[in-house]
Amino acid sequence: MADPNPSRAPSGATGVLVLASGEVVWGRGFGAQGQAVGEVCFNTAMTGYQEVMTDPSYAGQIINFTFPHIGNVGTNPEDVEALKPHALGAIVRQDVTDPSNFRSTQHFDAWMKSNGRIGISGVDTRALTRLIRVAGAPNAVIAHSASGNFDVPAMLARAKAWAGLEGMDLAKDVTTLQTYGWDQGLWKLGAGYLAPAKGRKKVVAIDYGIKHNILRNLVDVGCDLTIVTATASFEEIMGYAPDGLFLSNGPGDPAATGVYAVPVIKQWLDTQKPLFGICLGHQMLGLAVGAKTEKMHQGHRGANHPVKRLSDGAVEITSMNHGFAVDAATLPANAKATHISLFDGSNCGFELTDQPAFSVQYHPEASPGPQDSHYLFEKFAEMMG
Repeated sequence: MADPNPSRAPSGATGVLVLASGEVVWGRGFGAQGQAVGEVCFNTAMTGYQEVMTDPSYAGQIINFTFPHIGNVGTNPEDVEALKPHALGAIVRQDVTDPSNFRSTQHFDAWMKSNGRIGISGVDTRALTRLIRVAGAPNAVIAHSASGNFDVPAMLARAKAWAGLEGMDLAKDVTTLQTYGWDQGLWKLGAGYLAPAKGRKKVVAIDYGIKHNILRNLVDVGCDLTIVTATASFEEIMGYAPDGLFLSNGPGDPAATGVYAVPVIKQWLDTQKPLFGICLGHQMLGLAVGAKTEKMHQGHRGANHPVKRLSDGAVEITSMNHGFAVDAATLPANAKATHISLFDGSNCGFELTDQPAFSVQYHPEASPGPQDSHYLFEKFAEMMG
C-alpha cells in the first residue's frame, strides 16, 4: 500500500492520502480539489454513504468505506442528516459510477464537489482497514489535484502537526447557532415526511451535533421539540418547561465537551425528570454521574454492530459511530449497564436506578442501518407519561 518513493505520484494519480506515520496511499481524486487534515476511520455500512458523510459526529474525520461501491445510487436532498456534510473526505475502492436509483437527483462526484468534500477512489480499502485495526485510527492529509502535483513532504508535516481528536471539543463547531423547533416526522416512500403525532410532550434537545433522523424519531413518538445550542444554560432549558431532556450525538472528545455540558446535565438530574442520551449524549450522561470516558483503539463505525441487551439477552443489530467510550468500570453504583458490544464487550448503554434517565452508545434512529432499537424512543416517551 505504501509507495517506496512517496514524493513521486504514479501515472494517473490525482488523489493521495498521506498518513502521519509516513505511509502514502495514491488513488484517483473525485469531488472537490484541495486538501484536508483529520483522523482516518473505517465504516462498514453497505448503504447510506450520504447519511454518513452528513452526520455531524464525523466532523474532523476522513471516512474509509469498506463497501466497494460507494456512489452508485447517487445522492438526493432527502437522505441527509445535517444541512451540510461534516466528514472531511471519502476513500473508496471503485470509481464512482453513474447513479442507478430512481431517487437520485445528483451524481455523488458532483455532490462532493458542490459541498467542498474530497474523495479518492482506486484505493485498497481493505489494506487500509487492516492498518487501522492494527495501529489505530491515524491522523492524515487527504488531497485531490487534477494536475497530479502534490507536495507530499508538506502534507506529511501537516499530518504530523495535527493534534488529533483527543482533547478536542468539536460540538461547539457543529451545534446550531440559534434555538429552533422541529415538527418533521419519519419519511415514507410515496408520502414523504409524515405529520407529527398528537398529544405531544415538550422535549428540549441539546444539539452537540444532532442528526435529523433522531429528531424525526422523537417526533414520531410524540415529542414537541425545541433544539438548543450545546452551550445552553440550565435556566434557558427550563424556560421551555420541558417534560424531558434529550442529549444528542456529536463529534470530538467527550471530556472536552463535558467541561460546559456536564454541569447543566447535573442540574437537570436534580429535577428527576426523564432524560435520554445517544452517542456523545450517552458519554455526557456518563461523565455527569461520575464515570470516565476513553479513546478507543479503532472505534465502532458501521450499520452491522451486534449489541447484547442485558435485561433479556436479546441481540440488537445496531448502527454505530464513535471513537470514544464510557469506561464501564467507572460507572457508579446507581448506574446499571443495559447493553454491551458483542465485538469487544465495551459499554453500549446504561440507566440510572434512582431516576428516569438512560442512554445508549449506538444509534437507534439508524440512517443508515437497522431499526432494531426504535423501542428506545418509545421508552423515553413512556417515561414522560
